[in-house]
Amino acid sequence: MADYHDDLRLAHVLADAADAATMDRFQALDLKVETKPDMTPVSEADKAAEELIRGQLQRARPRDAILGEEYGVEGSGPRRWVIDPIDGTKNYVRGVPVWATLIALMEAGETGFQPVVGVVSAPALGRRWWAAKGLGAYTGRSLASATRLGVSQVASLEDASFAYSSLSGWEEQGRLDGFLDLTRACWRTRAYGDFWPYMMVAEGSVDICAEPELSLWDMAAVAIVVQEAGGTYTGLDGRHGPHSGNAAASNGLLHGELLSYLNQESPEA
Repeated sequence: MADYHDDLRLAHVLADAADAATMDRFQALDLKVETKPDMTPVSEADKAAEELIRGQLQRARPRDAILGEEYGVEGSGPRRWVIDPIDGTKNYVRGVPVWATLIALMEAGETGFQPVVGVVSAPALGRRWWAAKGLGAYTGRSLASATRLGVSQVASLEDASFAYSSLSGWEEQGRLDGFLDLTRACWRTRAYGDFWPYMMVAEGSVDICAEPELSLWDMAAVAIVVQEAGGTYTGLDGRHGPHSGNAAASNGLLHGELLSYLNQESPEA
């Protein structure tokens, strides 16, 4: 098995640099925010953080490709770093502390590119999570000060906590009825949104979560953390990994039921 210790250490260095840059502009009164063609916001901090990460990667891993939310793909080959400089930009620009920098390394294999390293750093929450293939998933302040993560053992939906992002996306896809049926079947539901529910699944504090529409940079880092914590991460189509344009994550015990509910089609769909 490949050794990803050096790549994981580099991902932490990248996250440290990004944290310093994003926290420096968090809640700044003069923060500049633009609207992208897809009508989502992008701040100067998003761009600066991605530029910073790209610059360090170009020096430390010049042969690796890079895919980032703000500046697209650069390079090619069997290794690709995938970056979301600020996951939760809408929170960031409103001063809500639930946002994170997502950094993943993906490698080509028999089933296509799959994440092998992931770091999720949420400096405004004072939290960081990470994982590498075969090495487990952890949370803590540094590699030397960490706690290993493990998913819950909840095996019944009536005892399960379900986290999601919002209702509108489920309605647009004709999945709202199944989504609402799932919320009724669960013990507890909360709309934490963005990266955080996946980290809660990895920690065992939430049992299932899902989102109807995502990009690769939203998913690559969180997917490996969930998987290395013992959980299951698929698209709504059941395909393993971050490739389906949407996501369902669970402790594994509830995954079949999670997908079954979310794939119910509304009558008007």
